[in-house]
Amino acid sequence: MADEFKAQLFKLQADICKTLADPTRLMILHELRQGEKSVGQLVTALGIPQTNVSRHLAVLRDRDIVSTRREKTCIFYSLANPKIGEACDLVRGVLESHLAGDRVLAGSLASLDKKQKK
Repeated sequence: MADEFKAQLFKLQADICKTLADPTRLMILHELRQGEKSVGQLVTALGIPQTNVSRHLAVLRDRDIVSTRREKTCIFYSLANPKIGEACDLVRGVLESHLAGDRVLAGSLASLDKKQKK
């Protein structure tokens, strides 16, 4: 029973990761960290067609990553949980560390090339 629970938990975690594994969705989430926005505001901020923004918002809404608030005819989107932003920060931190390591490696290779040419 515990193994089934763990397997289900990991499946749900993988589903969230799949949902976040799209650059457009990450850009939307980045914008929403600054506060709630309408589809039109997201289109303007991101320069992405309205149909694409709406499609990605639907995926994020279906996965409970964003929540909505209706005001007359306009729907505003916001992060459903601030920890989503924290998770994005964590992944970005790993990426920055990785890229810094690559820069160090690139710099070391460049130094090695200079020494070999002498």
